[in-house]
Amino acid sequence: MTVVLVKSSTMNLPVITTPQTAPQPDALLILTQENAQLRDQILELQTRIAWFEKQLFGSKSEKRIIDNPYQPSLLTEPTLTLPEPVTVTVPAYERGAAKKQRPEDCVTDTGLRFGPEVPVQVVRVEPPELTGPDADQYRIINIEVSHKLAQPNNGYSVIRYEKVMVQRKGDKELITPAMPPQVLDNSIADVSLLAGLLVDKFLYHLPLYRQHQRMTQMGITVSRASLTRWVKRAIELLRPIVEAQTRHVLLSSVLAMDETPIKAGLKHPGKMKQGYIWPIYGEDDEVIFTYSDSRGRQHIENVLKNQFQGVLITDGYAAYARYAEKTQGIVHAQCWVHSRRHLVAAREQDSAACDYALNLIGQLYQVETQIEQQRLAGEKKHQYRREHSKPIVDTFFAWCWQQLNRSELTPKNPLRKALNYIVTRETELRVFLEDPDIPLDTNHLERAIRPIPMGRKNWMFCWTELGAEHTGLIQSLISTCKLHGVNPVDYLIDVLQRISVHPASRVNELTPRLWKNLFASSPMRSVIHAGVKIGAE
Repeated sequence: MTVVLVKSSTMNLPVITTPQTAPQPDALLILTQENAQLRDQILELQTRIAWFEKQLFGSKSEKRIIDNPYQPSLLTEPTLTLPEPVTVTVPAYERGAAKKQRPEDCVTDTGLRFGPEVPVQVVRVEPPELTGPDADQYRIINIEVSHKLAQPNNGYSVIRYEKVMVQRKGDKELITPAMPPQVLDNSIADVSLLAGLLVDKFLYHLPLYRQHQRMTQMGITVSRASLTRWVKRAIELLRPIVEAQTRHVLLSSVLAMDETPIKAGLKHPGKMKQGYIWPIYGEDDEVIFTYSDSRGRQHIENVLKNQFQGVLITDGYAAYARYAEKTQGIVHAQCWVHSRRHLVAAREQDSAACDYALNLIGQLYQVETQIEQQRLAGEKKHQYRREHSKPIVDTFFAWCWQQLNRSELTPKNPLRKALNYIVTRETELRVFLEDPDIPLDTNHLERAIRPIPMGRKNWMFCWTELGAEHTGLIQSLISTCKLHGVNPVDYLIDVLQRISVHPASRVNELTPRLWKNLFASSPMRSVIHAGVKIGAE
């Protein structure tokens, strides 16, 4: 130990001081490790914060956008000066007496109420005797009136059925004509209304309570619970068509499958159960949506039922990989876009490395664009991929393994996480090189699944698990109509009427894929489209 003598200014005595002891090697190693751990924690927290900010304010598009100096960021402080708030005095709300519903307010015996502003279409139902050669031998005894609520293209209207009851002169027997066939017995809902309710809710994401508000504003008063019953009964009529479509989808040689969460069923007061909608996309541009209260592998087995044999392309969820490993005849392929998303998420930490990898993936899609432009298929498409895509894939995975040897990439580094995700799925990502019918990604399925998350933002949840199952059934038909360029309203109006008279053995002809060629040219219509006489109350 070195002793340093320092002269004291007060007592003129020497002061002994000891210099700082150098840290030991073990302590230095511990400090270095703690510093690295703290850096990893800070990096992880920064990544989480950036993710949350992107979810709240950022773009959902996966395109690589060049910074625009003329477009300010939502994540920075605004430079605009906001005007002073204007104070408005609002009169206090005064509760009024509730208006009681009186029986005389009901326009019809069935409870349908509508104002004078609602258009009324008269349909006169006459027996054939009044138009026959002996028409003068019959006399009209009574006209029975009933009403149906319809939904033409321009809003809502009421159909007034006038059923003419006649009697032959000199005979006491009454002759009553049969009403036109109705989709729902003992219901005031016309087929056009049923189709409109389904399309507005499941295609345009307009919840039933908002449709009910729109009816009220247009002068129509009907129970909101009636709308729910009509939707439920109409979807049940369509169930055999969806089952037929499911059987055809499972015959595909390439299937794309995914899952998306949905709240369905009451767990306890104030808490909904967590369920999942599982879409499956077939090779003939048909998609089906199935519901399960679980995200486990069991639902995959229940849906595919060992009927599907071929290539199953999915995201990186492990349940699909476990199912493919334990099922003979299944080849598992994975989506390149999901791998790309992990690199995009790591780009803020290592932009140079991620940009290089993203450019390689972009070159794969350029090859696919060239294949599409040249209209290559079959063996020619397979050979083109082997010549142009395979070298890019080999370079990409060689780069991935090289990057994993970088010592500065700690286990929690976003780039290392992305690389680990990719290299553990190398075999599944290379499957598209061996089969020309396999796409690079599941984007076609994710486009078809959009109505579910879009609907969640509007109708929020399904009150029952049966409601979630019905959501999957009707979305299977509406989404497939969109894929085949079929008008969902025309399709539903036709099949809701046709299904009761169509042979059950040929129910597959009512799926949108076949209906387009068989019935789209002359579909069955509602009476509001038949050009019948228009009357007024």
